[in-house]
Amino acid sequence: PPCPAEGGGAGPEELRGIIVECAADGSRLEVARALAGRTVVLNLWSYWCAPCAQELPALASYQDRAGDAVTVVTVHQDENETAALLRMAELGVRLPTLQDGRRSIAAALGVPNVMPATVVLRPDGSVAEILPRPFTSADEIAAAVDTALR
Repeated sequence: PPCPAEGGGAGPEELRGIIVECAADGSRLEVARALAGRTVVLNLWSYWCAPCAQELPALASYQDRAGDAVTVVTVHQDENETAALLRMAELGVRLPTLQDGRRSIAAALGVPNVMPATVVLRPDGSVAEILPRPFTSADEIAAAVDTALR
C-alpha cells in the first residue's frame, strides 16, 4: 500500500529533514511531514528478524481494527528492500512501509537497537512511548497503544 501522503503541519521535530523511500513505489518522502497530524504506530523491523515476522500480521490486524483513528507504518531497517517486500508478501501483510536501511528514524527517535520496536506518536508529533519488544496479538498492541496515549 502507499505510504502516507505529506499532511498538514511539520510533524515530529526529531524526524524533520529525514527523507526515505516508500517501499511500495520508491517515491521519496519527508518522514515528519508524512506522519504529521496523525496518531501513528511506527514499527521498526527487518526481513531477517523472526519475532518481527511473527508481529507483522498482528500489526495488520490492529490496523484493520483501528481504522482511521491510527495509522500503522512499518520501517524496514535493512538495505535489502526486495527482501522486505518478499517477507511482507509471504506473510500476507499490507501496511505502508518506509525503507530506512541507515536506521536514521530509529536514531532520531532514540529507539534502542533492538527489533522489533514500536514507537507511538501523538498527532502533535510527540513521542507517547517507545516499546522495544515484540507483540503477539492485535489485542496486545491495542492495549499498549491505549496505555501510551493516556
